[in-house]
Amino acid sequence: MSNLPVVVMDNGTGGNNEPSFVFPTAIATHEKPSTSGAPGVPSKPSFLSNNLASKRGIEDLDFVIGDDAVAQAKTMALNYPIRHGQINNWDHMERFWEQSIFKYLRCEPEDHHFLLTEPPLNAPENREMTAEIMFESFNVKGLYIAVQAVLALAASWTSNKVSEQTLTGTVVDSGDGVTHVIPVAEGYVIGSSIKSIPIAGRDITSFVQNLLRERGETSIPPEDSLRVAEAIKEDFSYVCPDIVKEFKKYDQEPAKHFRKYEGLHTVSSRSYSVDVGFERFLAPEIFFNPEIASSDFLTPLPEIVDTVVQTSPVDVRRGLYKNIVLSGGSTMFKGFDKRLQRDIKRVVDQRIHDSEVLSGAKSTPMEVNVISHKKQRHAVWFGGSLLASTAEFQGYCHTKAEYDEYGPSICRHNRVFGSML
Repeated sequence: MSNLPVVVMDNGTGGNNEPSFVFPTAIATHEKPSTSGAPGVPSKPSFLSNNLASKRGIEDLDFVIGDDAVAQAKTMALNYPIRHGQINNWDHMERFWEQSIFKYLRCEPEDHHFLLTEPPLNAPENREMTAEIMFESFNVKGLYIAVQAVLALAASWTSNKVSEQTLTGTVVDSGDGVTHVIPVAEGYVIGSSIKSIPIAGRDITSFVQNLLRERGETSIPPEDSLRVAEAIKEDFSYVCPDIVKEFKKYDQEPAKHFRKYEGLHTVSSRSYSVDVGFERFLAPEIFFNPEIASSDFLTPLPEIVDTVVQTSPVDVRRGLYKNIVLSGGSTMFKGFDKRLQRDIKRVVDQRIHDSEVLSGAKSTPMEVNVISHKKQRHAVWFGGSLLASTAEFQGYCHTKAEYDEYGPSICRHNRVFGSML
């Protein structure tokens, strides 16, 4: 067994306490954007066997990833190889992995075991393609592909609200692009009950922009509008228990609750300030009252969570309510966990009350518990780090020798749970 550390890569979101590097899953190249990378139309890789340097021309080495790619968007073609958790451009994804490994982590992949993450219901063909690239192009020593929601459950064990270390629970994973509610029973994802809602970090930022625009905030330079909205969302926003009472508090004591954002113009470097008021509690309120931002989606997050649990097998529902785990940056708002727990509890208690009225029989109360913890921003990565640091992990991995003998289909089998995927 190798004593070298396992490489944990969580692409698409965000052992050690923190990831060594956190950057956007973006790549900028000098080629024109390819239509084959469009959502829903995965591009076919034109490589899979030879050495990276020999199979590409020298011009293909001229690309950047992460924050550098975003910064070069005006002069290079910016691409996002992962959309809604699914890889849609394998050529760009391989280049992204290449630079992640050699430029940032500076490791020799053939000396390390790798743990990669995948979204729930990922197609087996995608797992095989990942294995093919990892073993053929990078010659990794071993590979394990883990479901993100299961790793998020493992990360929640660091919370003092967790009474037992279990892999049964409901994961509320909200990042920048989409929010998923995923039920997991003993490490198995209940795929038929997964729900996604089109409200996440990007929508909150856009909502803050609109609020500032409607208020007539003229001090913000147009080119800084998005950055200011993101800063207000991340630095000043919180979830309130009651939106009506919160409005009254701000009206009665504005000096106590209003804040001021100080910024520098990105072009002229002149300073400017922005008053931050109702945006502080209205921004994340769209999770609980989505109608204030748009008429396209109207179901509050607590109702979505309740529906997910109610459509799961009846024998695991108590465990799913008891262990609702938060994951992702858009769940980090102060008060988010308490508000979500209270609202779900109200829905559940009302159902039990109605059932008691109809049946005349007394029902056992349902425990609802929402788990927040310090690692939830990078919960998936941290859960992977916990798994990778166990003594048994390398035995769970598929090895290069097994790949050479049986091919990429080995990744359809999960050794932890002894199941085909």
